[in-house]
Amino acid sequence: MTPSHSDLLAESLSKLEASQKQVNGKVDPCHSQGNSGTIGTPRIHEGYGFRPPSGVSTPLIASATAASESLVPDSHGLGWPAKSTYSRLTATPEEKTAREKKLTEAVRTILDCIGEDPNREGLLKTPERYAKAVLWMTKGYEDRLADVINDAVFAEDHDEMVLVRDIDISSLCEHHLVPFTGKIAIAYIPNKLVLGLSKLARIAETFSRRLQVQERLTKQVAIAIQEAIKPRGVAVVMEATHLCMTMRGVQKPGSITTTSCMLGCFRTQQKTREEFLTLIKR
Repeated sequence: MTPSHSDLLAESLSKLEASQKQVNGKVDPCHSQGNSGTIGTPRIHEGYGFRPPSGVSTPLIASATAASESLVPDSHGLGWPAKSTYSRLTATPEEKTAREKKLTEAVRTILDCIGEDPNREGLLKTPERYAKAVLWMTKGYEDRLADVINDAVFAEDHDEMVLVRDIDISSLCEHHLVPFTGKIAIAYIPNKLVLGLSKLARIAETFSRRLQVQERLTKQVAIAIQEAIKPRGVAVVMEATHLCMTMRGVQKPGSITTTSCMLGCFRTQQKTREEFLTLIKR
C-alpha cells in the first residue's frame, strides 16, 4: 500500500527529531541530508508560534541567524507578538466594540486638531471608517501562524530551490503611519519538507499587516519559514516604495528601498545566493 502524505510527513518529522539528537558536527547545509545525523535540526515548535526569550516584542535584530536560534515557543501560536497583541487576540465582542469606539474618538480628535470639522457631511462617518480600516490593516497581530500555515506542510524529497516572486505587499510604516508598498520574493531549499506555495504569500501578508519597518518585515518572513519547515536555507528580498519618503519629508518620488535576508545555505554558499538573485531579476 502506498503511504499517505500524513504518513510520510510523520516519518520525516520523526527523522528530523532523531537527527537533532545525534548532532556530532556541522556540514554544509546545502548538501547535508536531513536524516544523516551530521547536522543539528532546530526543534520544531508546536503550533509554529515563537517569540524572543525576553518577552513579547517585535525587535529589529541585527543577526537573523542569531534571532532564529534564540526564539522560544509562544503559547498562543503567534510570531513576535507585541505588547498588547494578546489582549487583542483574546478580546470579547464587547471589548472589540469598545476598542473600535476608542479608535473612532481618537480619529475625531485628529480631524479637529488639523482644523477640520468632524461633524460636516463628508467627514461624519470618516472616524468610524478609519477605525475599521486601521484594525484591518493591522490584523496580522492576531493571526496565529498555525492557522496561516494550516497544516500545508508536506513530505517531499525535493532538494532544489523553490521560489515565489513578485508577491505584492503593503504595510504601514511604524514611524509615520503611512503606507509602503512593493513586492517580495521568497525562496527556500527544502530539507525533506515543503510548504504549500500560497503559504509563502500568506506568511508575508501576516507580517506586513502590522506596523512595520521594511528591514524587520524581511527578516520576520524569512525566520518564520525557517521555523515552520526547517529548510536548508531561506532567502527573502523585498523592494518597496515608502510614502514617508515620497509625499513628505525628503519628497523623492520613484525611490525604491531594497532589503534582503539570507539564512542557511543562501548565506554561506555564494553560488546558491547568486542563483537566487539571478532568478528574481528575470
